[in-house]
Amino acid sequence: MALRVIRVVIPSGTAALSSVNIVQKARVHTSPIRSLRYGWWAYALGERTTPRLTRLSKIFSVEGNLASGKGALAQKLADKLGMLYMPEADTFYMDKMTGEKQALPVDFNGMCSLEKFYTDPKAADGNSYRLQHWMYIMRLLQYADAIEHMLTTGQGVILERSPFSDVVFLEAMSKQGYIRKACVDHYNEIKHISICEFLPPHLVIYVDQPAEEVQKKLKQSSKPYLHNVPLEYLKSIEDSYKKTYLPSVSDSSELLAYDITQAQDIEKVAEDIEYLSFEKGPWLEQDDVTYHHMRMLVEDKNRVAALTHIPKFLPEITIGAHDFDEKYYAYRSLPGKKYTPGYNADIGDKNVLFK
Repeated sequence: MALRVIRVVIPSGTAALSSVNIVQKARVHTSPIRSLRYGWWAYALGERTTPRLTRLSKIFSVEGNLASGKGALAQKLADKLGMLYMPEADTFYMDKMTGEKQALPVDFNGMCSLEKFYTDPKAADGNSYRLQHWMYIMRLLQYADAIEHMLTTGQGVILERSPFSDVVFLEAMSKQGYIRKACVDHYNEIKHISICEFLPPHLVIYVDQPAEEVQKKLKQSSKPYLHNVPLEYLKSIEDSYKKTYLPSVSDSSELLAYDITQAQDIEKVAEDIEYLSFEKGPWLEQDDVTYHHMRMLVEDKNRVAALTHIPKFLPEITIGAHDFDEKYYAYRSLPGKKYTPGYNADIGDKNVLFK
């Protein structure tokens, strides 16, 4: 279901990346019209990736529990190092990719709700796994955007979380009984056939804050649905980070860990990064040929999304043919969605017949 909806609305290549709401410190050349895309002809005519790469042409992922301060660290670090900061993907990341002025209904964004998850995590309609499944796809698409940006411009990217670390939420949901074993099996299957196409972050930075402190901060949040997040769920996320994700990612990525106080010292974190050798992981094996194939993959977001699709019935995420047909035409009836962008007179596009 999610893939089919994605295929209806998702843009391709740099057009998608240019629409994403990202915070960029070091500017690169852009223009309103970006119709030319990188492809086989560009490579054949001499376009190469390695000449534009520098020591900081890297993908950094800042990890941590909810409200752990990872966002502030990621943004300040990006400003300090001249890298691109991409805020954590949310359920409406697709709308940002397509340049929507305001978020579309959840029917076109995974049919899931983060607020409902925190207020009713065991909802009978399967919202919890639908949310987890959709968020993995959004993180994968954002990661493709990050790699595309790095390979295209040479500028490094700092993300909040990545599709590699998304599993910590799956494990926490499963441990708390929010999702069924069949959902866990489905998630592991789609992740197995999709994450293998991507390389892990060059550096993972973990912000360690005890679950009890995280819960106190959530109770002070301006979002009421975060006030009652169970401590057991937060502890499960923390345990999954420390026992599953961090030990596994340290084999292929550099790893730095800080408590919340240390993470506020941006100068110290930047200095620690300066001392890293970045001498492990699959990125060392890449050359212009592999970068070419990588770039061809990440600019094709339909192809990226297709990696997460398997023909398996699962009630939590399966939608019937009639319901899908209804939602498809409901989407096409929205202002500016009937035709290709630039050809919709209902939103003021001019000279449609002469383009």
